[in-house]
Amino acid sequence: MDAQTTSFGEVLGNGALAITAYAILGVLLLVAGFYVIDLATPGRLSKIIREERNPNATALTASAMAAIALIVAASIFSSGGALREGLIATLVFGLIGIAVQTVGMVVFDKIAGISVRALAAETTLQPATILLSVTHVAIGLITAVAVI
Repeated sequence: MDAQTTSFGEVLGNGALAITAYAILGVLLLVAGFYVIDLATPGRLSKIIREERNPNATALTASAMAAIALIVAASIFSSGGALREGLIATLVFGLIGIAVQTVGMVVFDKIAGISVRALAAETTLQPATILLSVTHVAIGLITAVAVI
């Protein structure tokens, strides 16, 4: 579209559509990430966080959500205004980020002996939870920068 012939209403409408589409996709990716973490923990993650008030499950989940948000934000930033391509890239990169975080959890479990399942069963905050939480954010940041 030519900037001189595009009305303010068209720009506003297109921007609102893009924001809505990216927000919906971002929320869907966050939900997907939540359920991946849920699969890695014993019991229902929402119950463990809400009712049992488990600090380990909360920290691991919060860090995973922050990491996914970093990837989504970087994908949107790098889209260059191309909505369709940007949404596809955000979906792909978001899913890759979730997969890489999952692999990271498995690697820490197998190589370092740090089990997410075991941590989520602990009732007090554990040092390994802090390590895995930082690792989640680091993986998200690395993936986000790779997107840009």
